[in-house]
Amino acid sequence: MAKYPSASILFLVALVCVSGVAQTIGLDIHNNICKSLVKTRGYICQEHHVTTEDGYILRLLRIPYGRFGSKSTTDQKPPVLLQHGLLTDAASWLLNPPNQALAFILADKGFDVWLANARGTDSSRGHKSLSTNDPAYWDWTWEQLAAYDLPALVNYVNNQTGEKSHYVGHSLGTLTVLAALSQQKLRNSIRSAALLSPIAHLGQISTSLVRVATLTFLPEQFYIFGLREFPPLGRLEQTLQTIVCIHPGVDCSYILTAITGPNCCVSPSSLDLYYEHTPQSTATKNIVHLSQMIRSGTIRMFDYTLPHTNMQHYNQFSPPVYNMANIPKDIPLFLSYGGRDALSDVNDVKALLYDLKDHDKDKLVEQYVEEYAHLDFIMGWNANRKVYDPLITFFGQH
Repeated sequence: MAKYPSASILFLVALVCVSGVAQTIGLDIHNNICKSLVKTRGYICQEHHVTTEDGYILRLLRIPYGRFGSKSTTDQKPPVLLQHGLLTDAASWLLNPPNQALAFILADKGFDVWLANARGTDSSRGHKSLSTNDPAYWDWTWEQLAAYDLPALVNYVNNQTGEKSHYVGHSLGTLTVLAALSQQKLRNSIRSAALLSPIAHLGQISTSLVRVATLTFLPEQFYIFGLREFPPLGRLEQTLQTIVCIHPGVDCSYILTAITGPNCCVSPSSLDLYYEHTPQSTATKNIVHLSQMIRSGTIRMFDYTLPHTNMQHYNQFSPPVYNMANIPKDIPLFLSYGGRDALSDVNDVKALLYDLKDHDKDKLVEQYVEEYAHLDFIMGWNANRKVYDPLITFFGQH
C-alpha cells in the first residue's frame, strides 16, 4: 500500500471537509436563504426569478432597505448587485452578524441590495427545458456566466429599480464581470465594479491542493467519466463528511486553509454557517476550464483540446483570449486583494493591475490587505472597517 494518499484522494478529502457536516439536515436550508439568514436578522427579503437567454432560471434575492431605513418605494436607493464565488451561493454575503456582513451593511447604509445565485447552486437549478439530471444542463463554464447570467441579472435589477447598479464580486464573481467588460459588455449597465479577491490570471495560484489536482488533470478525469456536476459525490459526500471531518487528527478547517490561504479573521460561528452552505454545485466543465487557465497562465475561452473542435467553436485552432487591457478605461473599479490569499495570488493580481495600467487613474482604486486570505474579504470580522468602509466611500464617489 502506498505510504501517501494519491492526489485524487487528497482533493476528494478536501472537498468533503470543506463542505462541513450540517448538510445532513437536507437542502431546505439552501432554498430558504431569505428565511434562515435574512428575515431572522430583522430584514425584509424578497425572492425574484430571472431567466437567462440560454434558458437557466436564477433565483435573485433582494434586501430593499435596512432595518431602520425608509420603506417608501418612491425613495431612490442606489442598487447594488452582489455576486458570490465558486462553490458558494448568496449565503456567503450573509454569514456574519449584521454589523459585519456586507449585504446587511449596504442595506443599512441605504442601498437596495440584490444577491445573485449562480446557475447550478441549490437556489438556481431551474431551466426552461432541462433538468439537472440532463448532461446538457451542465454544459457551461464561467464564460456562460459572463455572457448570459451576469447581463440577465444586471438588466433585471436595472429594470426593477430604474437605475444602473453598482456591482460587487468575490473570487469567480470578479472574473465574470472582468470578462464581460473586456468584451465591451455591461459598460453602460453598471455604475462601478468592486472586486474582492479578484480572479483573472491564475498562473501563480499558490494553493498546493488545487495545483496538484490541476496538474494531475483530476477535473478532466471526472469529466471523462461522465460526471458533469461538481462536486460529483451527491449523497455519498454527505456520508463521507460525517466520517472524515470528525475523525481524530483530521482538521477540516486546516484543509480549508490549505485551499484558501490562512484566513486571519473568520470567526468559528461564521465558519460553521459557511460549512452549512458549501459546497454549492457548479459544472465540472467549469472546473476543467479554470484548471486549463492555471496550467496555461492565460485568460482564454474553454479549450476543446482538439484543434478542429476549437475551429468549430471559435473559427480558429486555439481558444480566443480575454484581453483585460480592453476593459473600458472609464469604468470605476475597486480592487481589494490580500497578501495571504492562496487563490487570488498577489502576483496574479499584479498581472491584472499591469493589464489595467492605462486605466483612468481617478477611476481605479487598489487596496492591499496584507493579512487577509480568500475568505476574509467576505467573512472577516473586521472587514467592515478594513474593506467595506472604503468600498462604500468608493460607491459614493461614483
